[in-house]
Amino acid sequence: MFAAVSQLRLACAARHAASSLPAAGSQRNHFGPPSSRIAVFFRLAPIPMRTSRFFLSTLKEAPADAEVVSHKLMLRAGMIKRLAGGIYTWMPLGLRVVRKVEAIVREEMDRAGAIELSMPAVQPGELWQESGRWEKYGPELLRCKDRHQRDFVIGPTHEEVITDVVRREVKSYRQLPLHFYQIQVKFRDEIRPRFGVMRGREFLMKDGYSFHASFEDLQREYRNMFATYTRIFDRLGLKFRAVAADTGSIGGTGSHEFHVLAESGEDALAYCPQSDYAANVELAEALAPAGDRPPAGNPLQKVATPGRTRCEDVADLLGVALHTTVKAIAVVLAGSEAAAGAFALILLRGDHSLNELKAQKLLGEFRFARDDEIQAALGCQPGYIGPVGISGIAVHADSSVAAMADFVCGANEAGFHLTGVNFARDLPEPTRVGDLRNVIAGDPSPDGKGRLELCRGIEVGHIFQLRKKYAEALKCSFLDEGGQSRIMEMGCYGIGVTRIVGAAIEQGHDERGIVFPAAIAPFAVCIVPMGYGKSAAVRAAADALYAELVAAGVDVLLDDRNERPGVMFAEMELIGVPHRVVVGERGLAEGRFEYKGRLDSEPRMVAMAEIGRFLQDRLCAA
Repeated sequence: MFAAVSQLRLACAARHAASSLPAAGSQRNHFGPPSSRIAVFFRLAPIPMRTSRFFLSTLKEAPADAEVVSHKLMLRAGMIKRLAGGIYTWMPLGLRVVRKVEAIVREEMDRAGAIELSMPAVQPGELWQESGRWEKYGPELLRCKDRHQRDFVIGPTHEEVITDVVRREVKSYRQLPLHFYQIQVKFRDEIRPRFGVMRGREFLMKDGYSFHASFEDLQREYRNMFATYTRIFDRLGLKFRAVAADTGSIGGTGSHEFHVLAESGEDALAYCPQSDYAANVELAEALAPAGDRPPAGNPLQKVATPGRTRCEDVADLLGVALHTTVKAIAVVLAGSEAAAGAFALILLRGDHSLNELKAQKLLGEFRFARDDEIQAALGCQPGYIGPVGISGIAVHADSSVAAMADFVCGANEAGFHLTGVNFARDLPEPTRVGDLRNVIAGDPSPDGKGRLELCRGIEVGHIFQLRKKYAEALKCSFLDEGGQSRIMEMGCYGIGVTRIVGAAIEQGHDERGIVFPAAIAPFAVCIVPMGYGKSAAVRAAADALYAELVAAGVDVLLDDRNERPGVMFAEMELIGVPHRVVVGERGLAEGRFEYKGRLDSEPRMVAMAEIGRFLQDRLCAA
């Protein structure tokens, strides 16, 4: 009756073997040998699993402190249990998902030529002092002392440790390049851990580090990792986008982030549908307006705007477009606060927002001015400040503002704004002009091939060209072909393994629960018998199907509890099992099983003799 099921694994292997080969002239990357691809559903060493021998701990309602969808559903599904703020126990169900993510990451890293090792989670503080990050990293670095009062840290990352390993072991260019990686628990003492595993303090991460004799070879490996990460996220079944990004505190030059696309994402991404351009909004270039600034057309006038402190409200009162208004942001530049020129204004168009990263790169370190500092410098309360009639104060304008004529701005008098404002006529040209804003939808793409659109994403991977920052600090050198000592070039490549689980849920869920990508679902198929403990016929049929699927290597769960059908259906949907087969007396009498895919609106009946082929088609198509 179930003979067809035993051919599942071989059939899928053959199918994937054929599909993995690129067509003649194709540039498409395939995902590797069939064995790695069919492991999504088919285990090389299948582990029989029944709910009576497993541990399910589901909840009808999420705890009140759960904020985002992934946090709520992971708690409801019993995937994680909170131990402390930002620290969770991964329960058996959640750990199955984590291990599947790990397996795909490990397979692709090995395929790419990286070598796995395992470094200590507890690191000597002296290494961080040597690199200069002991103080720079800040309070997120969890510091501790041993019984001898020596400083240690709980590693948030491992640049120092791996560099120490390589500087001790590698002496010649003949030993390069090298690429080591690990999958290990990290700890960052977040000031406000939230969103479950999305921003926890303890997390599982794949971090890799490459060492090279030349920048050209580093660039080669960087491209290799970009392709490897693309394969990883393709195999995970996630909708993602790779974007150019800032290197941040880790240092180096050149980096790309890999984001899972989700409306709940913390990061805003800019991309061009007409090209391959994509970047984090914090890095995306806002092009300066083309053409010359228009000539002044209106006289300067002071108008009453009582209680209107926002550009939107001012524009509405005056009946003008928001993009004709200018907002002034008061800042204090780094250095002595008493020094002349420390107070400055940043000008942005009313419909634009400040990009602090860009501003920092253009102006140096700064902070936003306090109300009392604004009052002292301009004699006016915030909300009505502007660049007209001030002296001795630097004015830094975004390039879009520098191109404006006849704009509206604050009059430096409570309850009043100025209209018809023009540079050169009403105020000096800006002290400095540059890109200071976040891009918005509709801006021209920096590559000149279309208009930008925006979406939100969850960062799950990041690759860096570290260059020589850590190698120089830790004196990681080698002898080149001429016998000269040279500093190694480094690359760094990270993937948030546990964060991927949360991101996948943020991307895939509905009102019934989790919708996992097939590759990382905790089980591929669940068998749900109606009256398993009451009907000998149902029990025999369910056990027979279960045995056949296990023999075929299918990752299957048999729900052999004596629960109501509605409870079992709801829990299997909640935990995100992609395929459900129901065994009932009525169906058996008709020689059929009931099948329902996780996203199917209605179940369908499948002949018992055809169930093998039917499942084969759906499992192999994933």
